[in-house]
Amino acid sequence: MTEHENEAPVRNRRAKSVTRAEEIQKAELRVRKSQPDKPCHQPRDSLFSWSSGFDNFTGFVNWGFLLLGIGGIRLLLENFIKYGIRVDPRQWFLFLSGKNDGGEEHPSILLIFYSTVPVVLCLLIEKGLAVEIIAHGPGMVFHVVNLIVMVLMPMVVIHVKDSGFSLIGAMYVCMLYAILFLKLWSYVQVNMWCRLSSRRKSTSQGRMRRQSLSCNNLQSSEVKQNGNATADARDEKEGRSPALVQYPDNLTLGDLYYYILAPTLCYELNFPRTQRIRKRFLIKRILEVLVGCQVVMSLFQQWMVPSVKNSLIPFSNMDVAKASERLLKLAIPNHLMWLCFFYLVFHSYLNLMGELLHFADRNFYGDWWNSNNIDTFWRSWNIPVHRWAIRHLYIPIVGMGYGKSTASITVFFISAFFHEYLVSVPLKTFKIWAFMGMMGQIPLSALSKIVEKRCGARWGNIVVWSSLIIGQPLCIMMYYHDYVVTHFGETLLEDYSIV
Repeated sequence: MTEHENEAPVRNRRAKSVTRAEEIQKAELRVRKSQPDKPCHQPRDSLFSWSSGFDNFTGFVNWGFLLLGIGGIRLLLENFIKYGIRVDPRQWFLFLSGKNDGGEEHPSILLIFYSTVPVVLCLLIEKGLAVEIIAHGPGMVFHVVNLIVMVLMPMVVIHVKDSGFSLIGAMYVCMLYAILFLKLWSYVQVNMWCRLSSRRKSTSQGRMRRQSLSCNNLQSSEVKQNGNATADARDEKEGRSPALVQYPDNLTLGDLYYYILAPTLCYELNFPRTQRIRKRFLIKRILEVLVGCQVVMSLFQQWMVPSVKNSLIPFSNMDVAKASERLLKLAIPNHLMWLCFFYLVFHSYLNLMGELLHFADRNFYGDWWNSNNIDTFWRSWNIPVHRWAIRHLYIPIVGMGYGKSTASITVFFISAFFHEYLVSVPLKTFKIWAFMGMMGQIPLSALSKIVEKRCGARWGNIVVWSSLIIGQPLCIMMYYHDYVVTHFGETLLEDYSIV
């Protein structure tokens, strides 16, 4: 019994709760502070320890930006010393217009003007469907043919005009036609939803009127409609919001071109509108677009082009060490240009168009830089495309009875096709590197989720950033190598010197 009595206090002390243990530590601390040796130590973790709870690393962020800026300036000076000043803003109009090799034609501008043809055809088909001149089945066939021909048009023209297109002009045209494809797809699908819904409503209302409406009811309904019209006119006179546009009143050229210019890929009959244009906000966005375009052009001409050319020989000879060095050297300007391009397009340009058009939904991007896995990144970095994919691909496919995995793979497949379309068509080098890169996001997404689950959110974010910094320049090097070999022959590789 004596042994048990002696062991009991030990067991009781081990069984004390955390709160009780903290009270004991506070009591011991008070006793220690009352000692004459003036104690200054207490139980504390180092700031870099996870258990410290410290999370204010603002100084390190400033240090990182300063170090990155100093490194960028050094590389910029090195580039100027080696290659001189290569920036020539006057050439960009020629590049964007498609003029190349001293020719007199501007094929890119001609294709931009031609883009109005499929847009007007789409509107005419929709009007025919609305007044039932065209049946639903043939109308959908006409829409599909129109969209397919629109996507194939740049491919055919760029291939036929072998030497008439500049690379930048061809890429701009392909981007424009890809965006029009997504916009018109949404336009056709939304109008189809409205058309089918209005026909169902008219059919049900016709049945109810034939069964239950008498002459007196008709007279009372007319009086009610007149009263509603008077109320609507009164609301408009008092400055209240006007009535919503209903199908098929939306089928006008003005409504369609507002949607074409609006910073969205998803069509609605009634977009949220702002009341006024903020002049200061608009001027800031205009200046950002003008300055941002020059920054992106300068990075491309001064930094990207020499780095890509210098990577050709090591990559062709499969010299792993030198090719890796060129890859890392290319990663810096490519990533800087990508970040500038992101800000220029998703913040400056889209906000500029939204402000001019009174378009109120400015949710163009999320905090993709904090993404802990690849899925979160693709959902947040380009919200207009993500919203289009969910609304017009994922949900309809799941609604047809297919699984979520099938719908996700279909979304990635369509995205991979357009990534390949935007690269292979302008380069006239039909490889599948961009397609495989996008389809490779599926296993990479699974890997990033495993890393996030086992190693924590910070390591998952590192995987996302690593794929962005390393994956893009690797794809550029592969396409440039294939472009040179395809169009200029392998003998031209000997003319490039390693810098």
